[in-house]
Amino acid sequence: DYVTGSNHILPTGGAARFRGGLSAADFVKMTAVQRLSEQGLRALAPAAMALAEAEGLPAHARSIGVRVEGLRR
Repeated sequence: DYVTGSNHILPTGGAARFRGGLSAADFVKMTAVQRLSEQGLRALAPAAMALAEAEGLPAHARSIGVRVEGLRR
């Protein structure tokens, strides 16, 4: 196995049933980007702020409020 090129970084604990060895994908950071139009922000802001408050994240709610206030300028 040392000269045939097999991967020596293999999953353990039975994970090999659903996961292969180490690959280049393990070193790639995936990110998601979302865009929201001005109209979309205005429409979603109240619900987003209510959700943030309900989750105990007042700074997140205020951040949304600041963004909406910035649209009025």
